[in-house]
Amino acid sequence: MEKRYKYLLKIAIDTARLAGKFLRDNKSIKIISEDKRDIKLNVDFKSESIIFKKLLKYYPILSEESGGNLSEESPIWIVDPLDGTVNYSRKIPLCCISIALWNKKKPVLGVIYDFTRNELFSGIVGFGAKLNEKKIKVSKIKKKSKSIIFTGFPVEFYLTKKNLKKFVGLVQDYKKIRLIGSAALSLAYVASGRAEVYEEKYIKIWDVAAGLALVKAAGGFYEFSNINNNFNVYASNVPLKNK
Repeated sequence: MEKRYKYLLKIAIDTARLAGKFLRDNKSIKIISEDKRDIKLNVDFKSESIIFKKLLKYYPILSEESGGNLSEESPIWIVDPLDGTVNYSRKIPLCCISIALWNKKKPVLGVIYDFTRNELFSGIVGFGAKLNEKKIKVSKIKKKSKSIIFTGFPVEFYLTKKNLKKFVGLVQDYKKIRLIGSAALSLAYVASGRAEVYEEKYIKIWDVAAGLALVKAAGGFYEFSNINNNFNVYASNVPLKNK
C-alpha cells in the first residue's frame, strides 16, 4: 500500500505543478459569478479541468466547482483548484492548489502548492510530510500565549455581534492571530511549524482536506465535525491538542 500511495502522491504533485503553472502564467482574469462574500473566476474552472484530466482516471473527485460526495466508501480525491480566489483576483500572493486523497472519510495524502512562491507541501499520513522535498514537522510550542493561530471567516459565517464575540473568545489567548484568506495554506503552515493551530467553523471540506492530511503526516493532530456539509475544524501540534 505504501508503494501505491507514493505513486499517487507523485501524480498529485505533478498535477498540482501543472495547474499551478497555468495559474502563475495566466494573464486573463474574468469574473464568472460574484456574491457578497465570494467570487468565481474563469481560472477556477480551467484549473479544475487540468486537474480532472490527470486524476479522474484513478478515483472519483470531489471538487469545489463540480461537487461530489464525501460519503463514498472508496478512495476519493478532494480538490480545490484555486484556494484563495479573491486573493488571486487582487494579486495578493496567498493562494494555492489543494489536492487530497481520502479513504473512508479519513485523509490519506495531501498536496498544497503555493505557485506564487513555488512552495510545494506534500505528505502521506503515517509516512511524513515535506516542503519542496525537505522534511517538515509540526512545532513543539506548548503554550497558547506563545502560539500563532490561523483562522478565518468563511462565506457562510455571519458577522453578527454574537458570532464576533465567540470569535474573540476563540483567539484571545494566543500570541498572534492570522487570517490570510486560504485555509489550505493556513494548515500547511501548521504542518511546517510556522504556526501552531488552525481553527475555523463552517468551512468546506475541499478547503481543508489536503491540509488535514499534511498536519497528520507532519506529526500533528486534527478533529472535525460535519454539520450539513459545513465543517468545524481544529488542527494543531501535539502539545496544543484539545486545548
